[in-house]
Amino acid sequence: MRRGEVTRDDGTWSGLDLDVRDRPRPGLCVLTAGRRLLLAQGERPVLFAVVGEHLQGVDFWRTDAYRSFVPPLRADLVRALAGSPERWAHRFAGWLGETSDGPLHEGRWLLTGDPLIRRHRPVGVSPAAYWTEMLVEGHPDGWLEWFVHNCGWELLPLRPMPAADDGRVKAYRKRARDGTLPPVLTWWVSGLDCPLVLDGHARLAAAIAESVDPPLLELRRALPHDDLAAHTDRAAAAYASEVARFAGLRAVHGPTVPDGAAVAGPRLAGDLRELRTRTRPTWAWPLPDGEARWLRLAREATGGRDWPGV
Repeated sequence: MRRGEVTRDDGTWSGLDLDVRDRPRPGLCVLTAGRRLLLAQGERPVLFAVVGEHLQGVDFWRTDAYRSFVPPLRADLVRALAGSPERWAHRFAGWLGETSDGPLHEGRWLLTGDPLIRRHRPVGVSPAAYWTEMLVEGHPDGWLEWFVHNCGWELLPLRPMPAADDGRVKAYRKRARDGTLPPVLTWWVSGLDCPLVLDGHARLAAAIAESVDPPLLELRRALPHDDLAAHTDRAAAAYASEVARFAGLRAVHGPTVPDGAAVAGPRLAGDLRELRTRTRPTWAWPLPDGEARWLRLAREATGGRDWPGV
């Protein structure tokens, strides 16, 4: 897997561009059967979901089968990488690339430190209140509402959130207070229109308990290479045309006409940054035997308990 640095408009670090090769299907995989979705990790069902009839949200049933592919974070590693989102991003990218239980498959991905959910905490709302509100409630089942906080903002944990007095949470609360808390890893899934918490449930709980904004790294699919190349060529052609247009105007009206490169250059740079970080929908694979298999697996997971999905 090749990695490249992604920067913001001001040149500061924003995330990593991941180029994944020779991995046709991931271990953590979204499977579809009409309006029914199944998130599976290998052969283990992790999350059953049914998109509402009026497309207003998703009924979900979360199993306890999800296993994080991130190894336990040793104290010496946490100290060594403290306060460096770039180094943490490279470490998480390494774990993502090494595991057979993660969501990566062939193509381009973005591992960003600037997820939308972190940018839009309203002024005057405490971090504890905001992040508690953004967590999707319910275990094992619940409802993911698409039109409450704007699409794509809520966080769906893949296992129950630990309590503030849980031993792992207590161990991270000091890190949350002093600003050295390791990032929480999430994955944006377009079929659910929200990010899933892949690793860091205890770290997220620690940040909420201390009312601080948790550091986040969000994994998203990016434009494939052929689409990126085609859009880049069009942007470059538009830039060349604009430079030529300004050159023609300068030939007629003299140096009072601004230089075309100075006018079109910043626009081109912005367009290229946007293309590099543009999100693509999550890939999903058809579930063999479709709805019949989904229903059988869901009934096994729910143990015959009442749930709208079955």
